[in-house]
Amino acid sequence: MSIVRKSILIVFLILLADQVLKIWIKTGMFLYQDIPVFGNWFIIKFIENNGMAFGVDLPGDYGKVILSIFRIIAVIAIIFYMRHLIREKAPNGLLVSMSFILAGAIGNILDSAFYGIIFNESTPFSKAVLFPEGGGYSSFLHGKVVDMFYFPVIQGAWPQWVPFKGGDYFEFFRPVFNIADTAISIGVFSILIFQRKFFAKEELVDEAEVPSETKQE
Repeated sequence: MSIVRKSILIVFLILLADQVLKIWIKTGMFLYQDIPVFGNWFIIKFIENNGMAFGVDLPGDYGKVILSIFRIIAVIAIIFYMRHLIREKAPNGLLVSMSFILAGAIGNILDSAFYGIIFNESTPFSKAVLFPEGGGYSSFLHGKVVDMFYFPVIQGAWPQWVPFKGGDYFEFFRPVFNIADTAISIGVFSILIFQRKFFAKEELVDEAEVPSETKQE
């Protein structure tokens, strides 16, 4: 299988898993409902957010639209960059990592762009309906991103001697995230970890372009 087809397959599978899980969560759970998976340290928790990855929020309607437009521009830029990498015969690992990032970005864009149109509002007392008769809860680009993975691995209180935080409740890891967020994180961390391997060819090209007189000096 060519790297192009492999990249397309990776993006498709991640998007499929991401959207299937989100739709199941959205239509099958109440907002803020918890489903313990492994004790108290891995929980399926249904929340929605208006902002960036891991539940980070941006206030106001304009912030939401700006973020959605930025995501769309980022996706277009990633696609063109991947096209460049394919032409330059970049390492397959780099293209796979970029495919993860691309899939994650598209996954959250779909929520923002369409969920407000195709779902009604989720509440702690009612589950959302797909394609409701009365229409969705919002307009294009104003949908909320569905998150569900929650890992409160460590819970407790800060020691009293910690400045400003002593005695306050402490929890690690607090953010709630989704498959799309996970894909982006995997792609970014893979590039950071294997950057020397991924970009070794570019370093060799740069060295080859240095004039021989300079090298002798």
